Amino acid sequence: MSTVPPTGPTADAPPGLDPERLRAHLDRERPGLVSGPLSARLIQGGRSNLTYAVTDGKSRWVVRRPPLGHVLATAHDMAREFRVISGLHPTKVPVPEPILLCEDEAVIGSPFYVMEFVDGTPYRTAGELAPLGAERTRAALLGLVDTLVELHAVEPEAVGLGDFGRPEGFLERQLRRWGKQLDASRNRDLPGIDELHAALGKKLPASPAPTVVHGDYRLDNVLIGGPDDSIRAILDWEMSTLGDPLTDLGLLVMYSTELDLPNSPISTTASAAGHPSEGEIVARYAAASGRDVSAINWYTAFAWFKLAVILEGIHYRFTLGQTVGPGFDRIGELVPLFIQHGLTTLQKG
Repeated sequence: MSTVPPTGPTADAPPGLDPERLRAHLDRERPGLVSGPLSARLIQGGRSNLTYAVTDGKSRWVVRRPPLGHVLATAHDMAREFRVISGLHPTKVPVPEPILLCEDEAVIGSPFYVMEFVDGTPYRTAGELAPLGAERTRAALLGLVDTLVELHAVEPEAVGLGDFGRPEGFLERQLRRWGKQLDASRNRDLPGIDELHAALGKKLPASPAPTVVHGDYRLDNVLIGGPDDSIRAILDWEMSTLGDPLTDLGLLVMYSTELDLPNSPISTTASAAGHPSEGEIVARYAAASGRDVSAINWYTAFAWFKLAVILEGIHYRFTLGQTVGPGFDRIGELVPLFIQHGLTTLQKG
């Protein structure tokens, strides 16, 4: 239970973050870091945890905290996110500099952490990429692949992340987890979903050596900037663990598939001019990493299944009136498409 008295949001104090309490804590823990009154704004676009941009008028930082009213601490583990970016920051992997972790809920009402503010753009749609042109878009996407290779090249033990997850049986546990998520959202017939889940279980590949896995690696979870359109920072580490690196690649391939989704609430960049094909992305990763990617269709099919389950969960909550907003009424229409892509992709393998 939080000991923070309720306060109403203002222009400088959005819901879930009291800048005065934050500054008092930073002054105690990091004297001299902040040089004036803090103001904060909520950064839109986060999928789960809340992200705020904070400034004292001279410097900027980012604060991450769990969603308001959260109950599952394990699903919104601030210490876990802070730990992985702390381990990766000294490496070639671009992550924001970690500043401070606070697990005392009395400060702002929940655990939180502070990190460096990194300038850059998270590209979410083909339309947003259009001003870059084909050549710059292609370079940015190939850079996304190269950065994934850098992440998977990190030796977990060397950066203090040797116990960051349980890689043994990783794929089996992932299949069980998302199967349970599906069962929790069942309220209609979904032809092919159980067939896809069972087929994935029967064709389980042998995993390569485990690495740090991001868990949600895609273009709009990185910041791109600078004159060379380089990856300035990888964001949103809430699903990271130690596991099979090809799950990250499969998800990236899935998001690189061009879909005909008119007026869809699901954004895709695959139709942007210059966007590398799925095959180019896989070949680039294989050449740079040296890993055997012959089972990539399984990993891509698993990504389709995972996203189908996530979308079905959103649709289920929408039918219960628990999710409101533009686009949620069309989520349910997309689930059969994702199931079919999963089945078709697995059959290729």
